[in-house]
Amino acid sequence: MKKKISIKTIIITIITLILLAISLFPFYYMVVQSFTSWDLVDKTLVPAGFTLRSYEYLIGRGGSTNSLMWVKALWNSFVVSFPTAVISVAVGLAIGYSVSKLKFKGERMIMNTLLFQMFFPTIILLVPRYMITRPLANSYAGMIIPLCISIWAVFMYINYFKTIPDDVFEAARIDGAGNLKILAMIAFPITKSVTTIVFLSIFMQRWSELMWDMLISPDINMQTLNVLISTQFKPMGAFPGPMYAASVILTLPIIILFLCFSKYFKEGISFMLK
Repeated sequence: MKKKISIKTIIITIITLILLAISLFPFYYMVVQSFTSWDLVDKTLVPAGFTLRSYEYLIGRGGSTNSLMWVKALWNSFVVSFPTAVISVAVGLAIGYSVSKLKFKGERMIMNTLLFQMFFPTIILLVPRYMITRPLANSYAGMIIPLCISIWAVFMYINYFKTIPDDVFEAARIDGAGNLKILAMIAFPITKSVTTIVFLSIFMQRWSELMWDMLISPDINMQTLNVLISTQFKPMGAFPGPMYAASVILTLPIIILFLCFSKYFKEGISFMLK
């Protein structure tokens, strides 16, 4: 027998589709405008013709002054985002395992300190962070080190390790495994879903970082793609098409990463909702 679809289900489905369309519309608009003729950019919501002129501008054709700066900016974005995410995962995994599975003095103090820091918005730490890191200005180290520890990642791992029985790690210790071996051979593999969502979230956050990169690395050779877009194009500038094209390029790595690891990402989201 066919299941009857209730009015409530229909209404919820319609509302969900509307909200989905609203959330996806900026991406649709960005892509359409990047392939639209320059004289029609921001004047149409549907594809009006097809041109690669905006992308050609970015690679040095059609009046671009320096095509290599876009390649350099894209490289800079990868160089700072990938290590930041990797280090954040490693630090979060180590602290999360230590706090949840190892008994030592000061455990509660560490938890309270981490929790205390989460109450402060990042913006209020911008100036003291810059004053401390100023000797590393215009360097990859200055762009990576201050952002490579995520309190959110630590709590994700702490909560996940609390769901794993202690017997799993005790058995490894009986077999002679040390904490580093346990982290590498047991803790890391069983947290792949959480690790994936932590890595992707921090990578996306670091990839889209703007204020810190503008402050610590004003040199154009050290600018990330996000910073270069904000400095080279103005909202009402003469070349809005290339701005949309650069934004599409900025978004592509995130989409590719999500598609590659969507399975683990969904598992991590499911854990967060429990």
